[in-house]
Amino acid sequence: MNPTPIDAYRQALQRGFVEDLAQLKAIEQLQVCYEALSAGRSGIPGLYLWGPVGRGKTWMMNRFQESLSVPVRRQHFHHFMRWVHKRLFELTGQREPLGQVADELAAELRVLCLDELFINDIGDAMILGRLFQVLFDRGIVLVLTSNSPPDELYAGGHHRDRLLPAIEAIKANMKVIDISGPVDHRLHPGEHQQRYWVRPESAEGRMAEVFDGINGSEPFSDEPLRVGSRSLTLKRRSKMLLWCTYDQLCEAPLWANDYIELCDRFDAILVSDVPCMNDDEAPVPDIARGTEDAPRQVETGDRKMPQRSRRDNGVRRFIALVDECYDRGVPLYIEAAVELDALYPQDGYLAFSFQRTYSRLKEMQLRRFG
Repeated sequence: MNPTPIDAYRQALQRGFVEDLAQLKAIEQLQVCYEALSAGRSGIPGLYLWGPVGRGKTWMMNRFQESLSVPVRRQHFHHFMRWVHKRLFELTGQREPLGQVADELAAELRVLCLDELFINDIGDAMILGRLFQVLFDRGIVLVLTSNSPPDELYAGGHHRDRLLPAIEAIKANMKVIDISGPVDHRLHPGEHQQRYWVRPESAEGRMAEVFDGINGSEPFSDEPLRVGSRSLTLKRRSKMLLWCTYDQLCEAPLWANDYIELCDRFDAILVSDVPCMNDDEAPVPDIARGTEDAPRQVETGDRKMPQRSRRDNGVRRFIALVDECYDRGVPLYIEAAVELDALYPQDGYLAFSFQRTYSRLKEMQLRRFG
């Protein structure tokens, strides 16, 4: 039997976790929810945990999910929306398709845990505007994590009014818990394992050596790989490893679902020739579909908007790739033109989103990852 949320937290403290009052507040609410579910109560409010990167939101959600004896599904938000879109397509032409999706979920589970909620796609905003409410109506307990409070979801997005019913449903049916404590738990020391290198301009890259060291004597190929409906060019691939350049993985027209598929197929991913993601000299392209666009919200009035760059679409895809690898425990090996803390400018258009990427790449330099 797995420990309760509060017991798991106490055990973690005994193993050396740093005590965090903001985290403890969230754990106590998860414990209350756990006890209510274990007692078979109805009308249980969900939980919305939000705060900056590294505050342990995913860790706490995982311990909560593991403690439950009632039917539960835990998914990354990307994966859940991929499933929702697929089911809605399959139900095309039928009456109340969202209601049918909610009925399917209610028949399968009591609790739905969604990690890393963010919304940047008008299609997702339109679906969620009603889906959350019908899930609550069917008695499903939602537990969500996000970097943003509910009122800042999809901030500045096109037709944001379509999402407002979902935001109101969250606030009416969930306890919103701010985990903005001072401790970034991802940066606690651990045994180091380098997975990020800077390539000097005049030196030969080391990715071939890294690939060979992990792959051993397994056969490999440089043949393109079919990903969804696209053909992905690459440097090398074997049964367990994929090696691509940054341009092949992040400047090609891929999106979050493609990175999900890659993590389904490979145990580790290598990315070489990663540039400094700061180039403001070329025209700004349209936003890449299915990737994150979450610059920090600013007050209205006279202000200078963050600088956009022609590289921003590639950066969005890079963020989606790192998110997927992190969530799935797939190590990401990177060789870049600059040090990790110089990859993306602090005043760039996507700087707020990239804070999470930076934190996750830092954690990937520890042996415990993957």
